[in-house]
Amino acid sequence: MPSLAVSDPLSASPDLTDSKKIKKKSKKIESMDLDTENGHAIEELKSEKKKKKEKKKLDSSEDETEKSEKKSKKKKRKADDDDEDEETKELSDGSNLKKAKVVEDENPNSLSKFRISEAVKAKLKSKGIEALFPIQAMTFNLVHDGSDLVGRARTGQGKTLAFVLPLLESLTNGPFKASRKTGYGRTPSVLVLLPTRELAKQVHVDFEFYGGAVGLSACCVYGGASMRDQEHALKRGVDIIIGTPGRVKDLIERNSLDLKTLKFRVLDEADEMLNMGFVDDVEFILGKVEDVTKVQTLLFSATLPDWVKKISARFLKADKKTIDLVGNEKLKASASVRHLVLPCSHAARPQLIPDVIRCYSRGGRTIIFTETKESASQLSGLLPGARALHGDIAQAQREVILAGFRSGRFLVLVATNVAARGLDINDVQLIIQCEPPRDVEAYIHRSGRTGRAGNTGVAVLLYEPKFSRSIFRIEKESGVKFEHISAPQPADVAESAGSEAADAISSVSDSVIPVFRQQAEQLLSSSGISAVDLLAKALAKSAGYTDIKKRSILSSMENYVTVLLQSGKPFYTPTFAFSTMKRFLPVEKVEGVKNLSLTADGMGAVFDVPADDLSLFLEGQENADMVTVEVLKTLPPLQEKEQSNSRGRFGGGNRRGGGGGNRFSGGGRRGGFSSGGGRGGSRGGSRFGRRN
Repeated sequence: MPSLAVSDPLSASPDLTDSKKIKKKSKKIESMDLDTENGHAIEELKSEKKKKKEKKKLDSSEDETEKSEKKSKKKKRKADDDDEDEETKELSDGSNLKKAKVVEDENPNSLSKFRISEAVKAKLKSKGIEALFPIQAMTFNLVHDGSDLVGRARTGQGKTLAFVLPLLESLTNGPFKASRKTGYGRTPSVLVLLPTRELAKQVHVDFEFYGGAVGLSACCVYGGASMRDQEHALKRGVDIIIGTPGRVKDLIERNSLDLKTLKFRVLDEADEMLNMGFVDDVEFILGKVEDVTKVQTLLFSATLPDWVKKISARFLKADKKTIDLVGNEKLKASASVRHLVLPCSHAARPQLIPDVIRCYSRGGRTIIFTETKESASQLSGLLPGARALHGDIAQAQREVILAGFRSGRFLVLVATNVAARGLDINDVQLIIQCEPPRDVEAYIHRSGRTGRAGNTGVAVLLYEPKFSRSIFRIEKESGVKFEHISAPQPADVAESAGSEAADAISSVSDSVIPVFRQQAEQLLSSSGISAVDLLAKALAKSAGYTDIKKRSILSSMENYVTVLLQSGKPFYTPTFAFSTMKRFLPVEKVEGVKNLSLTADGMGAVFDVPADDLSLFLEGQENADMVTVEVLKTLPPLQEKEQSNSRGRFGGGNRRGGGGGNRFSGGGRRGGFSSGGGRGGSRGGSRFGRRN
């Protein structure tokens, strides 16, 4: 050990350097001796130093761990902040959705407020339906909870879904879920009766669309289709059957339709069933349900005639509920429809109706109602692209026609009232009725084919003045405020047709210009008129007009002009007016006057003169004191009360009344009376054949 490193001090050099070395070594030796003496103490110190190093290392490791943890926490906080920022951003980006949700929650009729399954809600929303209509909202819970119901609302206000939706939910998620039959050969749980095959098919489409979402099947039965196919469908089993009374009765009598497990029965358009003569069939079908306490009955109708009230009292439970959105209001026709009346003779219809369509249809679908099959066929043949729909058309062809009308392949449908009952076609802009119907309910149903489900529409009622009494009766009983209009004049038609023609020309590709430029330049140089005038003629031709004819605003007759005659004195009868005209006109020209009516104040007479004779009337007035003849653009109010007048050739030839009002603003009332009319007057009576 240290003894090997120790030098003997006695043998060291006396030299100074050596002396220093010796001292240094001496100190080292002393130190080593000290270490030797204190060996154990040194070892303890080393051990303690080693422990300190290890502790320092451990502390350093802990510091690193703590730093790492702090760093990790900082990263986590940053990530959380990022997530929060992202969430805030998403919420900000989705503010419209939140707003939409708030709006939906605020709407008491929103779908979320009702017990409608998510699958059905999805179907409704796919059609843009976010909330129920009033009749649907007010009846949903009543029907879903099992009450018998009488529902009344104006035509086109959503009565169909008012029973489709709660019935589907009752069968799949309500009290009838457990008892409903399933599987092959099941008998129907729901029976829906409707007056026409068209309406039955439309309701069937709704049940298939929404019922398919919850696993329910439906079958539609009606006359004109294969009885065998319908029986096979019933044999396989269905949940819902929709049909017309006649065919449903036939199936019951053939034992093909079993109503023993029926849970619901629905009468839709009950008032129309009465009008179409289905009273006995409906009562027979309703009477086939043995235990009425186990069946829920719903009755929907736009009007409530006595028979409907009788059916309600007889076949619905005593505690039935009634939802009436019409009540005692006069206005039973749709409030979203503009109701117009227009005087027009039978002979003038083919020329008038195309212009009415052009001015009022806005390029959309038009349904024209006629009273007979013959008139429907004749009129459809005169209107470009129109199709007829009446009882002589086979069912397969009817379906093709309706499909074409719905798809927009053609835009004008001419139909008899019977054939068109129950039609529910979206986006019908214009309804034209060729003559006043016999009853107010018919007018309500016809005009209700437009302005449906929140849309607006126009209903034009044509009439001969001999039917003016019917106009006033409809207005009085229905509460409809008719807007009295005159026939569309050339300027009206040109504005509409010219705009369409201009759009058509503007859509032509510029690529055709080089091909036709030479012909255009030659035409311009040879025509002798300005480029603007030449373009105006091109627009007229494109719109289908090669000549503009004058048209009476009193009777819609072409080549006639309506004038107002005044003499400063009252015209107590038409005789006074004719006597005044004879003062300055040849007798034969006076005999050519048509449709004479007195003004409401009795101070003037309004009548039609041939366009070719107009100058004679205007110039002739100069030869009679106090007499004025004025060409009318709008009609003044005319006398309503019919009067009689016997004037030989002037009496009885033409029973036309006057008209009143501005084409756009409504104006005064019109009324008819028996005036003169001379040759060419209406012979009266209908020229149409058997009715359908």
